[in-house]
Amino acid sequence: MTNMKKLGLTALAGSLVATSGFAGELSVSGTAKLTYVSQHESEVTGNPFSMSQGIGFSGSGDLDNGMTINYGYTMTDAAFSSSTLKLDMGDMGTLSYSDGAGSTGISAYDDKMPTAGEEVWDDLDGQANGIATISNKGTLGYAGTFSGVGVSISYNPDDAAAPATTSESSKSVVFSGEVGGANVFLGIGDKAGATVNTGTDLTTAGVTYTAGAVTVGFQTTSIDASAANSDVDRNHVAASFAVNENLSISYGMSTVEFESNAKVDQEDSGVAVSYTMGSMTLGAFMNKSDDVGGTSAAEDSVTEVSLAFAF
Repeated sequence: MTNMKKLGLTALAGSLVATSGFAGELSVSGTAKLTYVSQHESEVTGNPFSMSQGIGFSGSGDLDNGMTINYGYTMTDAAFSSSTLKLDMGDMGTLSYSDGAGSTGISAYDDKMPTAGEEVWDDLDGQANGIATISNKGTLGYAGTFSGVGVSISYNPDDAAAPATTSESSKSVVFSGEVGGANVFLGIGDKAGATVNTGTDLTTAGVTYTAGAVTVGFQTTSIDASAANSDVDRNHVAASFAVNENLSISYGMSTVEFESNAKVDQEDSGVAVSYTMGSMTLGAFMNKSDDVGGTSAAEDSVTEVSLAFAF
């Protein structure tokens, strides 16, 4: 019996030594958010109050070659939201795999305009118009900075439900950097279509400039679809002001132009404010859209006030 105890303790000690080289860290964070939402008068919203909860798991570990592996998993209201796996290679950049989070390529630059809350098109009926994104599910990515120039690449090998009859893949690349004190970026992409040779060409470019407490920005996006008279262009300007280290306000507006002569321009605008005190954030935004989807006199609006706590 004594020998068996010694053997068990020796095996346990050996296993602890063998696994100590793979030690990493896993942390858990959470959010609770109480929200009041008021929609356009033409919409039925029901109870305007709601609460959402989020839980995030993040882990990291060092490899023997000096690289670092990072993992993140997010749940919203007890349902899967997104996950990412990243390999940090130091000066050589970061490789990633993303499921539900647009962390690389053109999806990470769909709207880089300064805001104290949500984008001016968020939660509106025409929010997808003029936004350059590719699928965020099952996407391979790369990000790195070389001689001051940032490179962000995304690749989705199968962007549609029927791969035998669709375009082969979606891919994009974004270049960014600082020019004369301003941050500039240019992104191009190719989004897979529903059938072969019906993909969509994506282009977005923008600039932001910060002077003291004020940040201003301009972004233009072009969506070149394969179908006739289906191209969409979006121009967006915005400015934010940091009143102090806790309080920020912003205003933005955008115009969506449709190639079809049967449609008019869609006009979006929004104002946002946020106040942070420790782990608490009080935020509000009001967005409005005129001629939604290019339909004359079609309107939509949303007002949201939220109180969020981070744990």
